Amino acid sequence: MRIEEIKEKVIPVLQKHEIIRAGLFGSAARGTSTEKSDIDILVELGNEISLLEFVGIKLELEDLLGQKVDLVEYAAIKPGLKERILAEEIKIYG
Repeated sequence: MRIEEIKEKVIPVLQKHEIIRAGLFGSAARGTSTEKSDIDILVELGNEISLLEFVGIKLELEDLLGQKVDLVEYAAIKPGLKERILAEEIKIYG
C-alpha cells in the first residue's frame, strides 16, 4: 500500500482519537513492504488513554487498512532502536 493511500485512510482515525502527530517507519516507510508486511505507525497521544483504548485504535486502523498494524508511541521507542526508527520515519500527520 502506498504512503499516500495509508495517510488518506488513517488521518480521520488519528483526528478522532486526538493524536498529535504520527509517522510511518519500517517497510512501509522504506517502500519494501509486501502483502504480508505489517504497517508500523508511530503516534504521539494528545491525552493519556488506557491500554484498552490504545488497542482499540490499533484494531480500528487494522480494519481500515486490511493489514496488521504495529502501533508504537514515540515515547515508547526502545532506546537501541530510536535513532534508526526516527531516521527512516515519514511523517503522515501533525
